[in-house]
Amino acid sequence: MQDRKPSSAFQPMDSEEVTRYKMLRTMKENGMSGTMYDRDSILDEMEMMKEEMGDDFPGEFDQDMQGAKESFSAEAEAEGGGLGADIGKAAGAVKDAAGKMAGSAKKMAEKMYNKIIVGMMLSSRAVSSRAMIGRGRSIVPASRGTSAVAVASPSRPIDRCRAPRGCVAQALGMAREKWEAVAAPVHKQEKDGVRLTPSMEHLEIWRTADAVCFDVDCTCVKNDGLDVLAEFMGVAKEVEELTNKAMDGTMDLDEALAERLKIINCTPADVKRFLKQHPPESRINPGIKKLISSLMARGIHVYLISGGFREIMLPVAKYLGVPYGNVFANRMNWQWDDETGEPTKLVGFDLSEPTARNQGKPEAIAQLRKNFPYNSIVMIGDGITDLEAVQFSGGADLFIGYGYNVARPTVMAQADWFVYDFDVLTSALKRSKIAMVGSGAWACAAMHMISQSVLQENSNENLYGVFDQEIKMWVFEEDYKGQKLTDVINEKNENPKYLPGVALGSNVTAVPDLVSAVFDADILVICAPHQFVHGICKKMMGKIKENAIAISLTKGMRVRPDGPQLISQMISKNLNIDCSVLMGANVATNIGDEELSEATIGYYKLENAKIFKKMFERDYFHVTLIPDAPGAEMCGTLKNIVALAAGMIDGLGLGSNSKAAIMRQGLSEMRKLAKALYPAIRDETFMESCGVADLIATCIGGRNRLCAEKWVQELLAGSPRSFEELEVELLDGQKLQGTLTTMEVYAIIAERGWELEYPLFTTTYRVIKGQLHPEMIGNYLQGARQNVGVVEEEGPVAKVNPFPTMDV
Repeated sequence: MQDRKPSSAFQPMDSEEVTRYKMLRTMKENGMSGTMYDRDSILDEMEMMKEEMGDDFPGEFDQDMQGAKESFSAEAEAEGGGLGADIGKAAGAVKDAAGKMAGSAKKMAEKMYNKIIVGMMLSSRAVSSRAMIGRGRSIVPASRGTSAVAVASPSRPIDRCRAPRGCVAQALGMAREKWEAVAAPVHKQEKDGVRLTPSMEHLEIWRTADAVCFDVDCTCVKNDGLDVLAEFMGVAKEVEELTNKAMDGTMDLDEALAERLKIINCTPADVKRFLKQHPPESRINPGIKKLISSLMARGIHVYLISGGFREIMLPVAKYLGVPYGNVFANRMNWQWDDETGEPTKLVGFDLSEPTARNQGKPEAIAQLRKNFPYNSIVMIGDGITDLEAVQFSGGADLFIGYGYNVARPTVMAQADWFVYDFDVLTSALKRSKIAMVGSGAWACAAMHMISQSVLQENSNENLYGVFDQEIKMWVFEEDYKGQKLTDVINEKNENPKYLPGVALGSNVTAVPDLVSAVFDADILVICAPHQFVHGICKKMMGKIKENAIAISLTKGMRVRPDGPQLISQMISKNLNIDCSVLMGANVATNIGDEELSEATIGYYKLENAKIFKKMFERDYFHVTLIPDAPGAEMCGTLKNIVALAAGMIDGLGLGSNSKAAIMRQGLSEMRKLAKALYPAIRDETFMESCGVADLIATCIGGRNRLCAEKWVQELLAGSPRSFEELEVELLDGQKLQGTLTTMEVYAIIAERGWELEYPLFTTTYRVIKGQLHPEMIGNYLQGARQNVGVVEEEGPVAKVNPFPTMDV
């Protein structure tokens, strides 16, 4: 077999101009600067940033910049500095300065640092005849007096590269993550027609595949399984020759298999000894386990399709985490001893398996398409039989050739994409960026969980995380003790105004501009008071990714002249994206303290719900999925009305019997109204966390209950106060949702003449409007029957939606 060195030993580029062009193109496509930086242009950028920073520009930074100016000389370059320690020192100075800043000054310094790093990568001095770019690797100048370079890779840290130049290595080390994300598509220049860089079409298929099928021999594992078994049995040379003929297409697969088995002539005991001596962890190729784990983490189904034998493959499948039911492989046929009832002699193999013959792999993939609604399937392998997967109708949509162990010329020439390193495929997988829209107590508690999930996943060296590390959180800018709230949040890593003492996460950045927070997000988490969501959506229209998805944590509905509209429906309609909902017993302070809690995700698309569950679920926060987004959202909306009634019971000083009666009647009316408006809502939804659990929690410890209790107590004490006043006093800037929801829901009830159908909802509305005394909540049946003698305001808009939508 022809051995091939891994990609860390790529030879230098043939054309520096082609390389520079590809780097520049990729940087532009990723929204980074398109300027070819040299030392003068970098200094110009530094001067511009200094002017923009004004008084925020630190003195020590100024000194470092002046020093860099003086040392940017021809002599320094002649001494072998190249880009050298001077620009590295400047970058390090910027990084240090950014660490001492906050707010806009910090962002500006970080922006300059990124520009300097881009300059180091794109400079005509950096990408010269002595430059080399490995796939997804950083460039590090070599020691003085040599024209070679050292390549830093995941297996070879920067600090171990050959004599890296101090500050340059330090600066590049700090920029490594950003550089690898940008440079991943830029690889070794294509030679002889081998597609070492995927087209945009092929890259998109890879990132959106429903299933990925792997060959096993020489792909998942280093050698052909039968060849290794043959070596174990002492007949390696004869069998290897037949293997190469089958893989090169010069011999039919079924013929080669039969001949090899005859030569090997093993027994079941031989196979067991072989597997014990050659465990899967000693045979697999580098990076395959991480790749398969990363695919599965994204919900992509993984299959092993091999012309080898199941008896040898299953331990490999188990080690890689692939279910046995996802393995397509041949089966050995054994002669059984009549006396012992045990298999004793190999007598061939099962010809009924598709992998037992030529074109067997496209046949296996066609079976998958028949059994599952896959839109796109990818095949990865090293041989001709793997390439066949895309050459026949019903087969794979993309073939990726693999050449770490052996690079076959036909496969190299015809593969849609050819790689030598599985890390290339792993790093090309999509990572979703998350943006939080909102910064109240519940939004901050949710952010606490999401950031934990993202950081935990990305800390796993054996997994390429589904989510981008950095998360933006849109914060409606306001003053907090003389400072901008966003600056305080970014400095303290918590929101001291709405959820003090709860860390948001080191990977979270508060952003005051809505569009800046969401424009590049793949996932939108919307958690703002429901009366503001319409205005927020208007601001985001046309400013987000077309394929973004959303989940709403907002409880409430929008009432329009033509009928009610759930918040998730509003989001979907305005932004033209799928929107799930998360509802449940979610008191923010309890979640911030990591007490046991739970929630329900109601979804329209299961694949999106699984992503959201991965974001939110923690050991202390359990998530269930239900295909009933309207039901979950109606529960989360209507329970706030019941909470007001429960608070009134507390304010009247009534006991637990009364409160239990209110909660039971409330749940009954919630179910009845929800199903009247949305008949497809499931009864089971009301027994989920979004239903009865959320109702119990909000009637015991929610802010609606608290304000209603205080409102009644003040009224009975002869010093009545408005809900607006109590909201300011008791909620520290949070919004009271129950009163607005009660009015919106009553508008729906009254328009249809349903007052007697929903006596608790009707009486609660009449009490908060001052039409009935709070004591009537204890006799809500009578309260709904009374003629309160109030003339409703005229005009359909005033009637159905008395609260205008806030324009953010």
